[in-house]
Order: sequence, then structure tokens, then C-alpha cells
Amino acid sequence: MGNIFSISVSCDKFFSDFQDCIVGRSAYVHELKDNLVALQTAAERLAEIKSDVLMKVMVAEQQKMKRLNQVQGWLSRVEAVEIEVAELIRDSSHQIEKLCLGGYCSRNWNSSYKFGKKVAQKLEVVSTLKKEGAFQSVAERVLLPEEDTIYEPITGERILPEIVVDERPCEPTVGLESTFDMVWRCIGDKELGVIGLYGMGGVGKTTLLTQINNKFLDARNDFDIVIWVVVSKDLQLEKIQENIGKKIGLSDESWKSKSLEEKAQDIFKILRKKKFVLLLDDIWERVDLVKVGVPHLNPNIKSKVVFTTRFIEVCGHMEAHSKLKVECLPDEEAWKLFQKKVGADALDSHPDIPELAKIAAKECGGLPLALITIGRAMACKKTPGEWKYAIKVLSRSAFEFPGMGKEVYPLLKFSYDSLPSETVRSCLLYCSLFPEDYSIPKKHLIDCWIGEGFLNDDDGDGTQNQGHHLIGVLLHACLLEEEDDDFVKMHDVIRDMTLWIACEIEKEKENYLVHAGTGLTEAPEIVKWIGIRRISLMENQINSLSISGIATFPHLLTLFLNRNDLSLITGGIFEYMSSLRVLNLSTNDSLRELPAEISKLVSLQYLDISETAIKELPKEFKALVNIKCLNLENTYYLHTVPRRLISNFPMLNVLRMFNCGFLCQGKESVLFGGSEYLVDELLVLKHLNALSITLKSSQAFEKFLSSYKLQSATQSLCLQYFDNSTSLNVSSLAGMKSLDALSIWNCKHLEELKIGSAGEVEKILEIHAFHNLVSVHIDCCLKLRDLTWLIFAPNVKKIVISSCYEMEEIISAGKLGEVPEMVRNQKPFARLQFLKLHHLHNLKSIYWSALAFQHLKEMVVYECPMLKKLPLDSNSAKDRRIVIEGEKGWWKNLQWEDQATQNAFHLSFRSS
Repeated sequence: MGNIFSISVSCDKFFSDFQDCIVGRSAYVHELKDNLVALQTAAERLAEIKSDVLMKVMVAEQQKMKRLNQVQGWLSRVEAVEIEVAELIRDSSHQIEKLCLGGYCSRNWNSSYKFGKKVAQKLEVVSTLKKEGAFQSVAERVLLPEEDTIYEPITGERILPEIVVDERPCEPTVGLESTFDMVWRCIGDKELGVIGLYGMGGVGKTTLLTQINNKFLDARNDFDIVIWVVVSKDLQLEKIQENIGKKIGLSDESWKSKSLEEKAQDIFKILRKKKFVLLLDDIWERVDLVKVGVPHLNPNIKSKVVFTTRFIEVCGHMEAHSKLKVECLPDEEAWKLFQKKVGADALDSHPDIPELAKIAAKECGGLPLALITIGRAMACKKTPGEWKYAIKVLSRSAFEFPGMGKEVYPLLKFSYDSLPSETVRSCLLYCSLFPEDYSIPKKHLIDCWIGEGFLNDDDGDGTQNQGHHLIGVLLHACLLEEEDDDFVKMHDVIRDMTLWIACEIEKEKENYLVHAGTGLTEAPEIVKWIGIRRISLMENQINSLSISGIATFPHLLTLFLNRNDLSLITGGIFEYMSSLRVLNLSTNDSLRELPAEISKLVSLQYLDISETAIKELPKEFKALVNIKCLNLENTYYLHTVPRRLISNFPMLNVLRMFNCGFLCQGKESVLFGGSEYLVDELLVLKHLNALSITLKSSQAFEKFLSSYKLQSATQSLCLQYFDNSTSLNVSSLAGMKSLDALSIWNCKHLEELKIGSAGEVEKILEIHAFHNLVSVHIDCCLKLRDLTWLIFAPNVKKIVISSCYEMEEIISAGKLGEVPEMVRNQKPFARLQFLKLHHLHNLKSIYWSALAFQHLKEMVVYECPMLKKLPLDSNSAKDRRIVIEGEKGWWKNLQWEDQATQNAFHLSFRSS
């Protein structure tokens, strides 16, 4: 028998240890509230100790001493703990809510225990760090390496360099924190040597750069020296060299007398041995840093150049590795800044003033300079009447408001003055004719510029391209904002500044009268029109326009009357506008006829009567031989456009007739029949550069396709009533490289949109056909089965398909076998924003597998009972919400990829 071991365990000891464990764990829960209070108090004390240590370090470093490693290590640990404590405090309210029974129990014991343990442990860490922060010394004196030593040029005595960074005066800022953090991260990125900050004047670029400069005073960094230089509009390399030289000890008279090249060599010899930060404020053009003497920044040179500019193009010219736009403040931050400048004394003086102040702050559009200027001016206004009057002045004639004409606009006008030509400046001023916060269609803006004569086609490049180029110039100068690919917007303060220029500064040359979007029910007295060059009364409620007495307007060039309630225009008003070039009457739903006297406008080059109820164009229109842009889009009631009228406009550059004349019966109209007469007239136009058109027969379409010029000019195309066509080859549309909108309506016998042969597919791919197509609308094509050809339209943003009863698939897997593998592997609808599917009774599939839908905002599905599954998975809605509208029964019966997908979209539904 082997030995038998006997193990004896005391039950009392076991239960005692178990009890201690339970009691200890319980303490983490019922002491949670007290520990949180203690942690917050200890963290505040630690922050005070850290601040004292940093102050000692700063003083020591200004005396050319180097902080101790143990001090730096302690500071790093404190910063890490501060973040962790902040997270615990942030999550504490949620954990406290779980406690019950006076804090001795929890509805989620495990969660409360873990959180309580973290709080207790962090309290111990903070307490330890507080004790460790009692340093006897924080820095030690070190000698500069011989290679970094600077000697006085005359005496040869060794001199110490100036302090690493000069603190610059800067007011406390509001709303720039996130941008500051981005810039600071870029400075810490070893791969980024040159960093450009760009944005409109007054947005806070210099303030931000000042904050960056001052951050080096208290930040742990490996840089030897920080150099600040104001460059400004009048670029002088010598001045930049002098500023750098003064900072690095090259400032005596003998050095100043050296040549540019010699100074550059001296600067280079010193800076190449240092890790420096060069801050260049207010650059207007490229600064050749090599000529200044700044070493070329590469991965081996860890130095940084950070600059500010108003032009994104300058960032490119400076070869910036990172370009960061300094934006206007969001509403909440703008309101904080405005409150700060107005002060509590004024804001609390009357109950109505805070709301009025918010309205006044809104007029600043988030521009810090305007918020500060207007806020200071309102600091002594303590009655609602004063605030209401100020708001009226700001909304009608902001340049009259105290400080705007002296402090804000002159600063912004520098950007205007720096535009490359008088034409570009005129184009900018033109944008102020549109209302505040108005989304300006790029197409219509360019059309107006053509009518005004700002653009020409002398170089053969096309006025459209010139127009987009000029829009780009204004965007890059931060004087316009891009909403998306199709629209631009003008910041409210920039708009006020341009109106100030047009109405006050350059009144003799420009002289605008603008009451756009101001709620007028009657036009201003005609006497106010006299001497004016451009008038905008758009987006009001004016219902009639007439003239009494004799008045002449020989200087008037532009008249915007669009988006009103006009139903009557008396002919007399056009009698004396002999110089008028641009007339916009669009979107007046009740306007049914034009006076024959419109023929008196012999200088007219742009006419827009789109979206009106006009029934016919008078024969007198033929007198308008100088017309360059004619917009007749969506004039559904227009039944008569006289024959040989369109062809009588030899200068016609832009013609927009999309959805023009829904019904036309008169044979004397160019719209009669299937549009064959219209195509005949278009063929004789030599200068046509942009076209939108509706064709109503396959015969007209074939004749249209015979002209390469017509195809290349077409931007929007609508095909209707192709009653004899069962098939349309998509490759026939491939020559329309500018096509951005395609509609196919009421082609009741159309069964397929053929992709074409292998050779035709190669042609489509080779010329990137359909890459400009952004909108597709298919309606009442009863027998059409699919739209697989959309695989060739990677940039389409909007798709509307309705009343195509035989359609079973949007993209057919079977038909993709006809195209090359490289196309088959592409995921369609990558840029789709809006999808609308109506009355597709047999539709079963949009796409056979899940799609990313990176830009999709809304999907509308109505009367599509067979569509049981959408091409979605849990990744299709990452980081955004997609709205899906449809019937409740359809939504309830949808089949999902998995539970995760259903969960991801359960809040997306909106009942139709």
C-alpha cells in the first residue's frame, strides 16, 4: 500500500476569506459615489500641481535650461491619467443610474463592480502622482554643441541665441479648438513638413497661427527654435530674411548689407543644423523658401513650415503636404463668441434682447471678424428698439453698420482686389444679385456671365469651360463656397461686402439695386431705377410690372425678375432699355404672355423664361439677333415657337429646351411633330456650346445623332413618344460627353436599352462616356425590362423610375455577361444620393448583392410589391442615416441579409 496523504482545510478560514472578498467587491459599488467625488477633487489638485510644474519648466527653458527626463515622464503620465479620469467622469452618470438600495446594490452588479474598481484604482494612481510632483528641481543647464554656437561677427564673442519661441499677444478664442488640434497633429506627423492653412479673410487664420506659436511655450517638443514672419501682400524676400536673421543671431549692419544670395547662404548654414518651425502669416503668392535660405524639407529634416493664406492655390504653389481649411464657426460656437463680445450687461438688460442678439449673430454667418466687430458695437445697446434697428441695418445695408465699413469690409476687399482680372472681379460682384443663402446653379450663373459678355470663345475652348474656370478661381480664393458639383453659395458677409463695393465704392462703374428675397409685393419706384446698371428683384411676391410716365434706363444691363408672382408685364417698360443684356423672368407661374415690345431689347443676349406659363413666343422675337442664351426649359404650355426663329439667332451659344412644349398642334411651330423641324434649325447654329433638348420621335433622334456638334453640346436630353421603337442602343448616346441628365418618357413599346457589341462597349469605356451623367429619369416605358447600362454611369446621383410595369431588375446579372470583366466587377451607384422607384409592379431586384451606397441619402419605394429585398447589409449605412420611404406593409415584409442589417436600418423607415 502506498502512503496516504491527508489534507486538512479549516472551514472557518475558507469562509473568512470568502467573506472578505465579497465585502471588498461590494465596497467598490457602495463607495462608488464617494470615490467619484474624491477622484474629481484629487484630479483638480493634480492639475494645479501640473500647472505649477509647467510654469517652473517654462521659466527654466527660457534661461536655456533643459527639462529633466523624470519631469517630462511625470508630465506625460499626468496627461494620460487626465484623459482617463475625464472618461470615467463622463461615464459616471450612466453608472450611478444603475445603483439601487441606497447605493448598496446595482441593477447590473458586474458592470457597477468593474466601473467602481476602475474608479478606486485611478484614485490611487492620482494620489501617487500628486506625491511624485513635488520636484526639487525641474531642469538642468546644458551647453550648446559647438556646431550650434553663434559668434558675434565683429568681436568674435560667443553669444547665446534668443529664446526658443517669442510669445505673441492673443485674445482667448472660441470655436477654433478642433482646427487647432488638427494642425497640432500635423505638426507632430513626421511625414508632413509643409502645412498650409487657408480660408476667407477674417475667419481666424492669424489667430490660429498665433495659438500654434504660443503652444510651443508650454508643449514638450524637440524643436530648437520657432520663427514667426508676417509676409503680407507685398512679398519681399529680404524682409523675410531679416525676420529670420534677427531670430537666429544674424542682425548686425554688416549682415544686412549682404546680397539676397549671401544672406540665404548664411541662413541655410544655421538652419540646416537645427530643428526649426517657420510660421509664415498671410501669404498671397508662392514664397521661394530656397531663395530665402530655408533648407528643403524632407524626411531627414524634421523641421516644419506652417503658413496661412486666403487662396488654396497658394497651398499648391507652396507644395504643402497638408492643406487645412479654416472654416467659419458653426452656429453654437458663433453664438458663444458673439455673447462674449456683447457682454452680459447688454444681454441681460431686457428679456427680448437675447433672441434679438441671436438674429444679429446669424447675420455674421459664423465669420469671427464680423461677430467680434458687431458684438463690440452692440455692447452698449440695452433696448429692444436699438437691436431691432441694428438687425434691419445689417440685413438691408450692412456697410452702414458701425465698424463694418472700416474694419471688416476693407480686410475682405484685399481678396477682391487680388483677383487676377477685372472680369473675375465683375463675376464675383454678379453673385451678389442672388438672395442671401441662395444656392446658385453653376449652369445659370455661367449663362448670365455669357449674356453679360464676361466670357468669350475667342480661344476656341468654349465659354462653358471658361465659366467653370472662373468659378474655380473664386472658390480657390474662398470668395465662393461650393455646395456640391452643381451649386455654389456666397457667404453672407462676402455678399454684403460685394454689395458695398457695387453700391458704394465703385458706384459710378457698377451701381447695383438689389432687393432679392426681401418680401416685396411691389417693385421699387421706377425713379430709383434711373442710372442703375444691374437690378435684382428676384424671389419676391411682385405680381405686376408697369411704368407710368416717361423714364429711360440707358445704363441698365441686367434685370432679375425671376421667382415672383408676375402675371402682367406692360410693354412700355421695355421701350427704353436699349442696353439691357440679361433678362430673367423665370419661375413666374402665372406669366402667360410676353409683350411684343420685348423686341425693343436689341442688345439682349440672355433671356430666361423657363418655368412660366407662356403659350407662345411672338414673331417680333426675331429682332433679338444678339441673343446668346435662351432658356425655355419646363415651359409646358408653350405651343408656338415660330419656324425659322431659333435659326435666326446666329450668336446663340446656349439653348435650353428640356421639357419645352408638352403639347404642340400648330404646324407653324418648330415644336410640331417629333421635333424634326427643331433639329433642322439647330444644325445651322455655328456657336452652339450648350444644349438641353426634348426629342419626340426616332426620326428626329437619328437626325440629331448625325451631328457631332449637337451631341457634344448636349447637357440634358429627353426622349419622348418613340412609339415605333422597341430597342435603343445605348452606345448611340456615347458621343454626348457633356450629358448630365437623361430622361426617357412615354416610350410605350421600348423593350430594351441595349448595351451593344463588344466594339461599342470598348468605345464607351475608352471615351469615358456617361461619366458626367448625374440624373436619370425613366417614366411610362411599359415594356422596358432593365437598366443594366447604368453600370457605365459611375457618377449618377439621382435615379427616378416609374410606371415601367415589365421591369424586373435594375441591373441584370445575365446582361452583364455582355460587358468586359473590368466593368462587371465594378459596384454601381457608388455616388447615388437619391433613388425613387414608383409603380414597378414586377420589379424583384435592384442589384443581386449588397452595395456600399456611400452617398445615398434617400430611397423611395412605392407600389413595388415584388421587391422583397434591398441591396443592403450592415455596412451599407456606416456612419450615416439613409431614409427609406415606402408603405408600411411593404416594409414589414422585407427580407434582410441578416439581423445585423435589419438592426442597422430599423430607424431608417418613413411611411409614405
